[in-house]
Amino acid sequence: MNILIVNQILYTHTDGIIPEVDSIKDTLMYQMCLGFKENGHDVTLAAASEFRPVRDEQYDFEVLWFPSDFKRLFPAAFLPYSRQLKRFLKQNCDRYDLIISKEVFMWASAMLSSICPEKTLLWTEQAYHQKKFHQIPSKIWFNVVARLFMKRVRAVVPCSACARDFLKKYLPATSDTIVEHGIDIDKFTPSADKKRQFLVTARLVERKNVDKIISIFAALHREPGYEDLELLIAGRGPEEQRLRELAASEGAGDCVSFLGFIPQTVLREYMSRSLASLVNPEPELNMVSVPESICCATPLVMNEVPLSSWYVKEYSLGIVKKGWDVEELKEIIRHNSDYVENCMEYRTELSTAKSAQKLVDIYQTSRYIC
Repeated sequence: MNILIVNQILYTHTDGIIPEVDSIKDTLMYQMCLGFKENGHDVTLAAASEFRPVRDEQYDFEVLWFPSDFKRLFPAAFLPYSRQLKRFLKQNCDRYDLIISKEVFMWASAMLSSICPEKTLLWTEQAYHQKKFHQIPSKIWFNVVARLFMKRVRAVVPCSACARDFLKKYLPATSDTIVEHGIDIDKFTPSADKKRQFLVTARLVERKNVDKIISIFAALHREPGYEDLELLIAGRGPEEQRLRELAASEGAGDCVSFLGFIPQTVLREYMSRSLASLVNPEPELNMVSVPESICCATPLVMNEVPLSSWYVKEYSLGIVKKGWDVEELKEIIRHNSDYVENCMEYRTELSTAKSAQKLVDIYQTSRYIC
């Protein structure tokens, strides 16, 4: 099949500012395109020019860049609108057998819903109304734009159970099948040989709640039989100094190591040798560290906030609990081999090729309603 993937926003902004990057090859959607290619499809990725890397690079498939317009009204970091993209879709939609657009709440998805709904899948993470401007733009979009102009697409594909339940309220074409973002599992070496250490992978900002993780770990470390445990924290951010001081004040300064930003190859080694990855954020849609940990055969201790928590819980890939504490860390240590085995068995489900095939299957089995 000849497949077009439209994903204007390739990576996360910081307070509305799009960071400059050297490459897009580590983004989730680039990896997904490789999954389609691995399955024998011809694939093209369309993205907003504002996310183009500062250095020229060679890609494994065609990548098209489209500049955003009316940026004051529709910021490229949040809701890019491109007249050039709209013109391209009108002129070239017949070239493609399948078009996948990322997110319902996107102008590109609205364009495709009008231009070629019979070929379009809307693949969506959003599981609740965005808080920006008191949820008003999101509610207008889903209640008006989605209900009236996007109901004829081939299918709407949720990335999580929460997203599925949310989307079904507005779009009857929502698929029951959930398709997570895939990752390149061949980059990750699973290991059952674990060290007595936990790992946190996060930007050191307040909403990641790394301070709570440190306090819980310190409480466990003070108990007899757990004095040899270590906590590794990979990442940087404005909270780093405060977190270092917290670890010292909790008496865990010598067993909490701040690794900073480290190469992915090194991070994957730490991850594969850890007893568990610890996750405790405030509202967060997609966390790539969750499937990466599973691909390393490293279970998770996490709250219910990340949308990926549903399959961690359903397939016993770790412990999912709101307000998890010392007892959950003891549990993951006691039964570590069982959780590791579950991760070993499930990891192939997270491959980009598997996710790509699920999307093609949904397209082929969905009935287009004129």
